Amino acid sequence: MATKDNEVEDHRPLVLIHHLPSFKLPLQDRLITHFRLFDSLASPEASSVRALICVGPTPVTADTLDHLPSLRLVVGSSAGLDHVDLAECRRRGIAVTNSGDANSENVADYAVALLLDVLRRVSAADRFVRSGLWPQMGEYPLGCKLGGKRIGIVGLGSIGSEVAKRLVAFGCTVAYNSRNKKPSVLYPYYANVHDLAVNSDVLIVCCALTNETHHIINKDVLTALGREGFIINVGRGALVDEKELVQFLVQGEIGGAGLDVFENEPNVPKELFALDNVVLSPHLAISTPESFEALNEVIIANLKAFFLSKPLLSPFQQE
Repeated sequence: MATKDNEVEDHRPLVLIHHLPSFKLPLQDRLITHFRLFDSLASPEASSVRALICVGPTPVTADTLDHLPSLRLVVGSSAGLDHVDLAECRRRGIAVTNSGDANSENVADYAVALLLDVLRRVSAADRFVRSGLWPQMGEYPLGCKLGGKRIGIVGLGSIGSEVAKRLVAFGCTVAYNSRNKKPSVLYPYYANVHDLAVNSDVLIVCCALTNETHHIINKDVLTALGREGFIINVGRGALVDEKELVQFLVQGEIGGAGLDVFENEPNVPKELFALDNVVLSPHLAISTPESFEALNEVIIANLKAFFLSKPLLSPFQQE
């Protein structure tokens, strides 16, 4: 249909890209084919936009929603949505989606990589060789075998299930903690994380961050895990009491840690820098070209479903 200025009217639905300055949506050009995009709450379009893409950990608060009176959908680009005021969205009748399974395999791969690195001291051995210490000091200290380890998974959702599948293939035994026991899952279930830690050599943390799971890995859990235990965190930094974890690591009260997330990113406790039994990563577990491609497909599918009044592909379901 032509306008009075003989321009073709643009029927693409309007979508707000909501992002912090340091976060951009990968492959955003793919969206332009299907949607009209803007990225400012101060834009005139804000009053009428019905769908928002939340990039990374960009907060979606009640104040954000006050700027968007017509909003009916928040499309998250991550699995966890602790940065979104879910209660306020629910109160206002705003649907929320997350990344679904788009990032699960990548995060699971990374969790296993961190675990292997910590157990076998791969990064520390690399530093040993690069610094020229091998000719001077001879053999490097031995690491630990992965096969046979008792793995406790905190949060057996999409990511946790992929982690379990990989570690079973390595010959590990798996148990888990979640909000509820999963009837279709054969792994042993522990109703609280303390008991899981008592019966595990390794805790892999990949649950959603909520008020209930904040600092779910605390002093008591670390004590239960013990001197030979290891922590891997690919969930959110605040799932672990970071101050307690640092103390346990510095004092040798647990065996080691592989950390992709931190409480105050991008700031990392400096006490960890000198520890060879700790592997640090700058929140990269999801970041591969393949995951960005899959994420884009999920985002587009959710938006198309919304504007066609069809069921959403990945409505958020708290683990």
